[in-house]
Amino acid sequence: MSTPANFNGARPVIDVNDTAMLLIDHQSGLFQTVGDMPMPELRARAAALAKMASLAGIPVITTASVPQGPNGPLIPEIHENAPHAKYIARKGEINAWDNPEFVAAVKATGRKKLVISALWTEVCLTFPALMALEAGYEVYVVTDTSGGTSVDAHERSIDRMVQAGAVPVTWQQV
Repeated sequence: MSTPANFNGARPVIDVNDTAMLLIDHQSGLFQTVGDMPMPELRARAAALAKMASLAGIPVITTASVPQGPNGPLIPEIHENAPHAKYIARKGEINAWDNPEFVAAVKATGRKKLVISALWTEVCLTFPALMALEAGYEVYVVTDTSGGTSVDAHERSIDRMVQAGAVPVTWQQV
């Protein structure tokens, strides 16, 4: 079987044995500010994505930006559906990839493919996805479990990540 050229020699599927999932800033306060899709649908899809990772045995790393502030804590469905998830506390960094403990946790998985979902698409998804690509990871951004402040903000952010090499997927594709 030949591999399509745009996958740089990698298999064009998500391999559960070489994949880690990053669930970034799925926080109760941030859900209230999403403007590109209905909040109940987004929340249910994010919970389903966490459950899928649990069922497939995919390592999950979660993190939150100032959970004691207006962003609020992670929604409980994330850790209820992925009880094996490792939570990394951040020290005020907006970009999770700027936190050395977060990057160390990603590296410790030994996985080369990252499935990433986050609130907001334009910040909390885009920045770590671009930096993970730069670090040599194969990045899959989950478009329907990530939400932006507007439809345009979400779509332009996905465009930017795709131009950099990320693969857009939906939670069902994962």
